[in-house]
Amino acid sequence: MNESIFEGKTEDELWLEFKQTHSLELRNAFIKQYMPLVKYVAGKIATGLPPNLEFDDLVSFGNLGLMDAINKFEPDKKVQFKTYAITRIRGAIFDELRGLDWVPRSIRQKARELEDRIGELEAKLGRPASGAEIAKSMGISETELQQTLLKVSGTSIVSLNNDSRYSGGDDTEHMSMVDTIESPASMNPDVIVEREEVRRVIADAINDLPEKEKMVLVLYYHEDLTFKEIGQVLQVSESRISQLHTKANLRLKARLTNVRKGIM
Repeated sequence: MNESIFEGKTEDELWLEFKQTHSLELRNAFIKQYMPLVKYVAGKIATGLPPNLEFDDLVSFGNLGLMDAINKFEPDKKVQFKTYAITRIRGAIFDELRGLDWVPRSIRQKARELEDRIGELEAKLGRPASGAEIAKSMGISETELQQTLLKVSGTSIVSLNNDSRYSGGDDTEHMSMVDTIESPASMNPDVIVEREEVRRVIADAINDLPEKEKMVLVLYYHEDLTFKEIGQVLQVSESRISQLHTKANLRLKARLTNVRKGIM
């Protein structure tokens, strides 16, 4: 940060000052300070996307998330800004990617079919379905299932913080995982209770995942490792990590859908 402006002040003090004054000078300084974080997140995401998506575009999308994080950050919550900002930056990038509609319709339909089948099967079994069980229910071999998971992997390179949506009685009220961890100060009691329930459902769903799928999610979303890096940790191929990530995302989305429908 600019030493002549911030000399003698801690970053915590600067955040408190910004929340009180909404200083444009401070805001611009924070943007400059954390711009490398945007490039870092964009670089991580780019490794799982098709080459036709430009890195500079991802950075541009991420900048929107950084500015949103700066405006909404609550320093009194005792959460590091970097941690909060990464979630916002990642979410903004995936929001824009969804708007581009870069995934072919046939692939989206296949992903939806997989999600529906997994949801139905696991609701019936009362536990996570194995790959063999999912393949059998779809009338395909396990090899074909793995190939299908790879094909739809692009649709699941979506932050769980942004894509796992749940709506309560009012269909206009959509909540992402990011929404469930935001400050509830401005929410009415009914919304607070509903979002606590969403948080519980997501936590339970993650805990119920097969161990390898859970590990992939932890390493990807919390440790910010790429699929290649996770593959090195778990000693499997990058494509296998992509399959596990896709399957985990489909399971979580199916669980949330089932909860919304009152099935589970």
